Order: sequence, then C-alpha cells, then structure tokens
Amino acid sequence: MSRIGKRPISIPSGVTATVEGQLVKAKGPKGELSYVVNDEVLVKFEENVISVMPRDQSKDARSKWGMSRSMIENIFCGVKDGFEKRLEINGVGYRAALQGKDIQLSLGFSHDVVYKVPSGVTVTVPKPTEIVISGIDKQQVGQVAAEIREYRRPEPYKGKGVKHADERIFRKEGKKK
Repeated sequence: MSRIGKRPISIPSGVTATVEGQLVKAKGPKGELSYVVNDEVLVKFEENVISVMPRDQSKDARSKWGMSRSMIENIFCGVKDGFEKRLEINGVGYRAALQGKDIQLSLGFSHDVVYKVPSGVTVTVPKPTEIVISGIDKQQVGQVAAEIREYRRPEPYKGKGVKHADERIFRKEGKKK
C-alpha cells in the first residue's frame, strides 16, 4: 500500500483541473501544464479532489501509483506558485552573468561556459555568485539546475564549484606533511 499514493489530491483555489482519461490538465495563474498518467494507474476526479488508484495489484502498478500522484500534485503546485532552485558559486574568479537569455559562467576553465536556457524556465543572476532558476515545471527546473551544477561540481577540499544553496559539502582534510 503506497502511503503517498493513497492520499487524495485537493485542487488549490485559483487552479482549474480537468481529467480526460489518462490526461490530467491544470491551469492556474502561472500557466498551464498537463501530465499523461501511466495506463497501470486509474485517476478519478470528484468535487475538487483527485484520487489515484492502481488498476490491479501487480508490482508494476503499485510502483507507479505513488509517483503518479506526486507528479499530478507537482503540476498543481507549479501552475499556482511555481518552483525555484538556487545555486551558489564558490571559488576565486568563479562568477555567472546573464547574456541575453543565456548564462555565461566563468568556472576556472580556459574559456567561459555559455548555457542556453530552455523555454519555460527563467534564470536570474542577483549576484555574480548566485543563480536563481524558476519555472512552473518542477522536473525542468531541477534538470536545468543539475546541468549547470554539472559544469563544475563542488570539490571536497576547498569547496570550489557550483552547489545548491541548501547543499552541504563534506569537506576533507588535505594531505599532511
């Protein structure tokens, strides 16, 4: 029994939802999103509440039950409030700057890295060492943050690199003489 899957999803105020077979659509103040639920999972829409149930008790259906519920809830949160990820850049000479819609990253390479921001995601650089990624699709916002972080992951000795704002880097002791 999925603890996440069995909880019903209440639709927040200001958001309209429609369920057409396996397609769940949400429209809110930030935009519009849709999600196609797997065929192993059954979606019911009754009086501002969406419930998700597995079609049968197979392992595959039960494994997709909780994930489908979370994805549906994420589209409702996204169209109402949106999602945001913050990245911090640590290191001497490491910085970020907006270049039109792209981000120019100076991360200690012999060249600057230019990241093309996909549509549906907004990136701002309030400080040269801070990047704020926001959008309505949680998966897309997280993917952009992961791709930017991947250019220079934080290293454990000095902590230089790009990290999430709430990420804690496990620091190692350097070699001893």
